Amino acid sequence: MADDFEKPNGLAFSPDETWLYVSDTGATHRADGPRHIRRFRVEQDHRLQGGEVFAVSDCGLFDGFRLDIAGNLWTSAGDGVHCYAPDGTRLGRILIPETVANVCFGGISRNRLYVCATTSLYALPLNTRGHHVIGEAVAPADIRAPARA
Repeated sequence: MADDFEKPNGLAFSPDETWLYVSDTGATHRADGPRHIRRFRVEQDHRLQGGEVFAVSDCGLFDGFRLDIAGNLWTSAGDGVHCYAPDGTRLGRILIPETVANVCFGGISRNRLYVCATTSLYALPLNTRGHHVIGEAVAPADIRAPARA
């Protein structure tokens, strides 16, 4: 579907699955290699369009990332976690005293961001929720009890 990456790494879909985000960590093998996340439009026939650079890391590399219910992208970076709006604007960053590799939303309301760093695991409460991904566990509030006869 796309073969112009150096070292494709993380990937995630937008909540409505109309966008596919893919990180390229080519800088791990070449000093001037890519250290960005690209965004592709997913067409009705499942083809990808675009592939423009969505965000470039100014500290380390982007590795694992997830999206929240508003479509904001939360990604690992060398100095912590960076958060980007759907238009690519960096909204902010959470500084972590170690290099971050992966992030994941969890907790009963999916409003806790779990951060996997070099030697530690962090859990940060947020004012947003991670969007539900098919195949992930569903919070108890999202499960409906079967009707009784």
